[in-house]
Amino acid sequence: MSKAICVKQSGLWSVPARTMTLACLLVFMAQMATTVYLPSLPTVMQELMMTRRATELSISLFVIGAALPVLFWGAAADRFGRRLPLTLSLVLFIGCSVLLAFCNNGIQLLVLRTLQGIAAGGAAIIARIIVRDNWSGDELARRLSVLSIAFITALGGGQFIGGLLSQYSHWQMGFVLMGLTGLAILLLMATLPLEVGRAVGQRPAMAATYWSILRRPGFFWPACVGGVGFATTVTLQEVSPFVMQQGFGLNVTAFGALGLVIGVAYFTGAMTVNRTVARLGGKRLMQVGTSIAALATAAIMLLWWGGMLVGVSGMTIFITLYCLTIFGQAILFPNSMAIAVSDAKEQGAYAMALCGFLQQCLAGAAAAGAVLLEHHGLWTAAIALLGFLGWLIVQRRM
Repeated sequence: MSKAICVKQSGLWSVPARTMTLACLLVFMAQMATTVYLPSLPTVMQELMMTRRATELSISLFVIGAALPVLFWGAAADRFGRRLPLTLSLVLFIGCSVLLAFCNNGIQLLVLRTLQGIAAGGAAIIARIIVRDNWSGDELARRLSVLSIAFITALGGGQFIGGLLSQYSHWQMGFVLMGLTGLAILLLMATLPLEVGRAVGQRPAMAATYWSILRRPGFFWPACVGGVGFATTVTLQEVSPFVMQQGFGLNVTAFGALGLVIGVAYFTGAMTVNRTVARLGGKRLMQVGTSIAALATAAIMLLWWGGMLVGVSGMTIFITLYCLTIFGQAILFPNSMAIAVSDAKEQGAYAMALCGFLQQCLAGAAAAGAVLLEHHGLWTAAIALLGFLGWLIVQRRM
């Protein structure tokens, strides 16, 4: 734990509080870059004359872009310290956001969304590395649950704001908002002490370090189960604009408001972790989270294929099960990450980066798979399989 950050105070707003604020804003920014854009997907498809598959690919490429360079972001944070790679990721994110605000064709959209994902992935993983620098064990799980609240705010609030922008302004204004958020984070970061890099003689080989961490069952299985849960969430996020707007006839503003309901579900799960992890333990909470998600996703599949998710009543049932899935993931995710990185605590930034890489890769693969399935009901089987797989890993491997 960094003594400077734990002890140093700055007026009424202490350095630990500002550190958590920085981490929360980074996670908020990375997630909102997707959710503020979700309600506008059908509009983007029409304005840029893209196919539905290509439009959805803009979500998949963002997630994949966030995943692929995470290992290098982690190694950079270890070698150069947290400040330089975080600054680079923020500058890239701001630049891509500005260019997306003026995007006028599908190719530009896909390229810039990929680059924006690379930047967002770096910012989000370094945010978690910064938290890992300062807390550990059950306290780390509590702090990661606070990050989940930032994730929630972006998940629900971003979708709500995106709906309003799509209705009363233009979808590209969401990227203007993202650019301003990145700029504010840069200014806050300048006020904080952050971990410096290792001396030359202390730097471990990147590949060997990641391989040694990956071989630890106490790291690998919790990281994987968190990634499976994340993959379920991303798949639901990707299909929901078309299911709700085209399947149930929900208008864009109402769909945006649905994000607030989803946010409440995630917030409730995160607060459950925050208040009970010290008493119940992370593994017990992971069992609870995966069980809820598995049951909810199985119910979505069975009801969808049974033709029961139609009309207002069907939409209400779908939203309820969607929220239960999100609630289960909110319980699962911070505990899975805390348990994984605590098992490899001596590797610091590398362990957190590898955990994020595994989880983002699983989410990216699920997002790409959802595009290929084209939503002919097969996506319900995919999320049910993911829900069952997460439950099975916890039951058999942990």
